[in-house]
Amino acid sequence: MKHRPLKPRFWLALASIIVLSVTLSAGTLFFDKSEYAARRAKFMEKIPDGVAVILGAQPLTSYHHYYQNNDFLYLCGVEVPNSVLVIDGIQKQTVLLFTADERGLRNDGLSADILKEPAAVTGVDRVLPIEELTNVLSRLAGQTKVIYTPFKPEELMRECSQEKFRTLQRTMILNPWDGRQTREGQFVNLLRQKFPSIEVRDCSPFIWELRTIKSPAEIEAMRKAARIGVKAISEAMKATRPGMSEYELAALYEYVAKKEGAQDLAYYIVMSSGENHPYVHYYKHDRLLKDGDFIVLDIGPDVNYYDTDITISYPANGRFTPRQKEVYEASKAVHEANISVYRPGLTTEQVRTEVEEILKKQGFDLNKDYFKRMRGGFGHYVGLAVHDVGGGPMVLQPGMVFANEPLMIFPGENLGVRVEDTVLITETGCEVLTAGIPRTVKEIEAFMKKDGIPQALKKAKLY
Repeated sequence: MKHRPLKPRFWLALASIIVLSVTLSAGTLFFDKSEYAARRAKFMEKIPDGVAVILGAQPLTSYHHYYQNNDFLYLCGVEVPNSVLVIDGIQKQTVLLFTADERGLRNDGLSADILKEPAAVTGVDRVLPIEELTNVLSRLAGQTKVIYTPFKPEELMRECSQEKFRTLQRTMILNPWDGRQTREGQFVNLLRQKFPSIEVRDCSPFIWELRTIKSPAEIEAMRKAARIGVKAISEAMKATRPGMSEYELAALYEYVAKKEGAQDLAYYIVMSSGENHPYVHYYKHDRLLKDGDFIVLDIGPDVNYYDTDITISYPANGRFTPRQKEVYEASKAVHEANISVYRPGLTTEQVRTEVEEILKKQGFDLNKDYFKRMRGGFGHYVGLAVHDVGGGPMVLQPGMVFANEPLMIFPGENLGVRVEDTVLITETGCEVLTAGIPRTVKEIEAFMKKDGIPQALKKAKLY
């Protein structure tokens, strides 16, 4: 019997079923449960005299995607809304409390696998309904003298905890016409009121110290995010032409990033051109690009809650003016010198000193205005947040991931430059996670002669 060839739509349908099956069988956790158990074990070492209570993110009141807060996710990987994690540093045990049903979880786009065998799926010692929280806290108060809990605000998708705290202090906590506490501050107050004999301490610094050093599993997630970010931002650069709207480039970036597997963007798309260069986080995308404009495009994708941070700077018409080239190459020289210097054991001040020596040997005049204006060396940590927790490192260590982002702005010239990559400190030096972007003047000018997606669609009369 002769079989007819299967039609293309059959293969498309089959591919859809396979993708759906993989998605639904992927399980609740992004990493193996042993990864989270190892993190909790390290955390327990920091609280040997007490018990920590970590609040998860609450259900949403809006039509946004539900995301767990980063500290809670870091310690157990569970995305169920309104969960609480109790980590006992004395008994070395973990209790997870939540109440959920399959319909509610699936409506939020979350896996319901955790409902089948929650302790086995998550690797925690016990799982209890959230309605038991009062009883659990009362028992803890009789067994320990110290309860730890985060004092800083929870960090949700596209949020950075320290920045969020400063904003809430100004607009809510210290506002004489408001005065509310954060959810965490209110929880601390309630613990002290209900259990006056218990000392309540902040465990945010302990979690943040652990988050500063990335594990191999975290690094691999960030490598995936970096690959997606490099492809998306390169496509945006290639598509840029005078006469385009900034919002068109922003839409193109988001399309490519999500097509390649990003679950979200790490932050809003920063795009500065023309008179907007002084505003380093400008994100309105409200200019029509002109011939002669210089663009700073700063964005990164989020993959499984892990971010990367990339910035490119380039001319809208694909050709550098002498001034644009001069300033750009100075910024790129600092960027490359940083990469050549980064290694374990150095302080950020030592990095800066070594970089200055490299620039002098290369013939740069460090008295030039752009070197005096430039910010370089160590930008900020990158991880579960784009401006990840932890202050500037005293000493570089393997596993640290941060932004290398020399930056300079010339408001009177409608010119700004930032050359930014996400960098991992290794045992012997560093790895540029976001490598692969056209970076030299020659590479950028050649790359921008190619057709981007909009140009290809227009030639095909599909745009």
